[in-house]
Amino acid sequence: MTQNASTQALSDAGVSIWLDDLSRGRLQTGNLADLIASRNIVGVTTNPSIFQAAISGSDEYDADITRLAGEGKSVDEIIEVLTTDDVRSAADLFSDLHASTRGFDGRVSIEVDPRLARQTDKTIEQAKHLHEVVGRENVMIKIPATEEGLPAITAVIAEGISVNVTLIFSVERYKAVIEAYLAGLEQAAEAGQDLSKIHSVASFFVSRVDAEIDGRLEKLGGEQALSLRGQAGVANAQAAFGTYLEAFGAERFAALKAKGANVQRALWASTGVKNPDYADTLYVDNLVADPSVNTMPEKTLDAVADHSQPKAGLDTEAAAAGAATLERVAEAGVDLVEVFALLEREGVEKFEKAWNELIATVSTSVEAARA
Repeated sequence: MTQNASTQALSDAGVSIWLDDLSRGRLQTGNLADLIASRNIVGVTTNPSIFQAAISGSDEYDADITRLAGEGKSVDEIIEVLTTDDVRSAADLFSDLHASTRGFDGRVSIEVDPRLARQTDKTIEQAKHLHEVVGRENVMIKIPATEEGLPAITAVIAEGISVNVTLIFSVERYKAVIEAYLAGLEQAAEAGQDLSKIHSVASFFVSRVDAEIDGRLEKLGGEQALSLRGQAGVANAQAAFGTYLEAFGAERFAALKAKGANVQRALWASTGVKNPDYADTLYVDNLVADPSVNTMPEKTLDAVADHSQPKAGLDTEAAAAGAATLERVAEAGVDLVEVFALLEREGVEKFEKAWNELIATVSTSVEAARA
C-alpha cells in the first residue's frame, strides 16, 4: 500500500504522525494497520475520553466484560484489562517500526488514572504498574503536567520508563516539564540505566488555547482584540518550540546526549480544529517542526491527507514571532496566566469525568453479566 503524498511530506519534514484514537474495532478490522500503511501513522495516543468512547460505544468488549465479571474481577480491574489489552495489541502492530527507529517511533501511550493527577506517589506507583502490565518496550506512560505530576515524571524517567507528558498549556509549565525530564535522565544515568532506551514527548495542547482565548477576545471587543482571534494556539506552540530548541541545544543536555540520551520531542496535541471558521489543517500546517509529533484525530488526519499545505519548519525566528503574538494577546487584556491555569484544571476534570463515565458504563455491564 502506498503512503499518502501529504502525510509523507509531513513525515519527510520531521513530523511523526500519531493517531489520537484507539479501539478494539480499529484493531480487529485492520483499520489501524491500514493507516500505518497508507497515512504514515507511526504511533497512537489514548486518553480516558478515548477509552470511554470506545468501550461504551460498541459491543466489542461485552464478551470480555462478561468473562472477567465471571472471574470475580472488580470494575477497576476489568477496565485495566480492557485498556491494556488494546494498548498491548497496538504496540505489537508497531513493534517492527519501533525496532527500526530504535524506539523513536512505533509508540503507544496509555494514561495513569486521571483521578491521581494531584497525587505524586500514587501516580508513580501506577505508572510503574501500567508499564509492567502492558509489558511492551514501546509503551509510553502518560503523566499529566500538573505540579504534582512533575516529580512523578522525574521519578518514572529515572526508572527507565518512557513517558508522554500530557496536558501542557503554557511555556512556563513546559520549561518545568523539560527540567523534570532532564533531572530524570540524570538520575537514570546515576542508577546505571541505558539512556538510549528512554524516550519522552511533551504534549502541548493547541486548539483548547484558541477556544478559550478567542472567547475572551470576543468579550473584550475592539479591532485589536478581534484581530488576534485564532492566533494564540499556534503562537503558544511556536514559542514552546523555541524553548525546546534552547533546552536541547544547551550544555546540560549535551552531557546527557553523550551518554546516549534522547531529546524529549514536542508533541502537538488537541489538533482538531474546534472553530469551523478556521482551516481544518490549521494546527498541522503551521506547526511543522523537526523533530516533533503531531497527534491527530482521524477527521484531522483525513483533512491533512486531502489538502494539507504545510508551512516552513519552526525555528528561532518563528518562536520569537509566537512570543510576540502572545504579548499582543496579553496587551489586549487577556490574562494568560489565568487562562493556562483554567485549561489545566478543565483538562484534568474532563479526563476524570470521562473515566467516571467509563466506570459507570462497565459497572452496568458487570451487573447485567452477574444478574
